[in-house]
Amino acid sequence: MFKCNLNGRQTNNPFNFSEYIAPNTVMLYPTKLVEFQDGLQLHVPDPDKVKPIYEALVASNPATAFPFWAKIWPSSLALASFLRREPQWIASKHVLEIGAGIGLPSFSLAKDALSLVISDHSTEAIALMEKNIQSLGLTHARAMYLDWNHFPSDLTADTVLFSDINYDPEQFEALLTLIQQLLEKGITVVVTTPERISAVAFVVELEPYVTSSVVETVETAHQTIDIRILVLSA
Repeated sequence: MFKCNLNGRQTNNPFNFSEYIAPNTVMLYPTKLVEFQDGLQLHVPDPDKVKPIYEALVASNPATAFPFWAKIWPSSLALASFLRREPQWIASKHVLEIGAGIGLPSFSLAKDALSLVISDHSTEAIALMEKNIQSLGLTHARAMYLDWNHFPSDLTADTVLFSDINYDPEQFEALLTLIQQLLEKGITVVVTTPERISAVAFVVELEPYVTSSVVETVETAHQTIDIRILVLSA
């Protein structure tokens, strides 16, 4: 069960996370409604407009961060497909997705979870999650601002989802530390990662905790890619 100590008060309410919710955010990237498997409809950033808007923002402010959150990545498609086949990892459980971006896996299986928190460190991603939560009428789901480098020690769940979060080797140590802490709490962790060379060292560190490992092949308009899905437990 989610438990969070806010202002010195212990609570079992999975949605009482006011300290970690992003303030109102103006979205810079226009969205459109896209239909996914099983009739799921989500508002997602229009891929034809993300690049030109980003380039215009960079022209005025070179420090503008690239919106990695604004794309449906193959790993998120693989995770959603895996959880549809093996819903036992999220069915009737408190589920947390970290670094979710658009949050496709969470939204795909939202109806099966007992409660759901979808998180990212981008305030625009959070604003879009809130829009989709409202659009889908999900009363048991919450979007949360969360930086995995500063993870609340009193935040927990039954299952935690990570989708293609191991893209930056500089973040490996922080992520591995967080995953180990989650496992020590008895949480099941599901990680998806492309079969990229730079990810090998990260995956090797997870091997002692792997209870299931499968490969999902994802076909997009531009590529066919194999995604490794790891189920971890202590």
